[in-house]
Amino acid sequence: MTTRFGRWLLLAPLVLGCAAPRAHEAPARLLWVTRWDFRGEADVRRVVADADAAGFEGLLFQVRGNATCFFPSELEPWAEQFDFRSPGYDPLAVALEEAHARGLELHAWMNVTPAWWGPGPPACAEHVVNTHPEWLWYDAAGRPQPYSERFYVSLNPCLPEVRAHVVGVVREVLARYDVDGLHLDYVRFPNELVDGPDGADYPRDARTLDLFHAASGATPDAAPRAWDAWRADQVTELVRDVRAAQRELAPRAVLSAAVGPDPEAAARHFQDWRRWIDEGLVDALMPMNYAAAPERYGPRCVAWDDYARDVDVRMGISARAGEPALVTRRLRDAEQRYGGWALFGYLSLWDSANDVIDRQTPERSAERAALRAELLPVGE
Repeated sequence: MTTRFGRWLLLAPLVLGCAAPRAHEAPARLLWVTRWDFRGEADVRRVVADADAAGFEGLLFQVRGNATCFFPSELEPWAEQFDFRSPGYDPLAVALEEAHARGLELHAWMNVTPAWWGPGPPACAEHVVNTHPEWLWYDAAGRPQPYSERFYVSLNPCLPEVRAHVVGVVREVLARYDVDGLHLDYVRFPNELVDGPDGADYPRDARTLDLFHAASGATPDAAPRAWDAWRADQVTELVRDVRAAQRELAPRAVLSAAVGPDPEAAARHFQDWRRWIDEGLVDALMPMNYAAAPERYGPRCVAWDDYARDVDVRMGISARAGEPALVTRRLRDAEQRYGGWALFGYLSLWDSANDVIDRQTPERSAERAALRAELLPVGE
């Protein structure tokens, strides 16, 4: 037995658009799996099995959070979820093995610029926040970006050494694992919470200002537009370096990025994804169009129609953006319009180890079960 959405999934290949497939094409139906959705090896295997049974074709499986990893890295520590120690298994290797055994693609999802989230620095001497505090954001008075329980403090992508470090972690994944894709998140300035009363305009450390002056001959205050454009250029340079590593080590892998759903909003975070499209730096983009209100969601889709001619678009849709019927319509429209979508996320549909983003209570469990019954195939 299947629901309306389940039957539509089975028929979906009949309604895909007619555009010619690209050399590196993302799967049509993707599911985001956050780093909080698993703890032990059994959790990872269950996540993949659930996605397979529900008809998904690929997983965006998170393997790097805030400069911490879910695979054995020589450059960064194990994640805080594992107390910065090996959990006794390799989550990425297990997820990859399970996904490929079931015919699913596995795309390694990596947060790029976040350094840490919490009221103070991590209790791990090997964490980059503690080994390279100069890589963080500083304001014009030399004060570091304050730690917060509300959001990330950030690495400074304007520094070549920071970009090299991030690319080094990327290279570890691509060289050691047969992933089908690499998915970049927070490949931007995560500056949502820095526009406070002090007017902080990060980064204003001496090294960054020297680099900007060498490139422009100006200061940020004297040339604010050039300062904004230069910061966006540094993010693009990071994407360009990741692209070079991917082409060298995993040329068949899909390079994708989660991006702001409209150019103006993305520009505030110095994320010039239009340039990435023009330069062929990515194979697919997932606009995070999580808005519930149709008057916001719809126009964002229209804006992406032109871009979809030049890059794979997998519209990012929240499973909890509204009533199940609304979500179903959006998924159907995205598949017809762009050839696919990415759904956020596993935590909205199944019980999991995740007690950080989503509550694990009997009430929420019942809500998730009801949502699955509406959106996903049920039964054998």
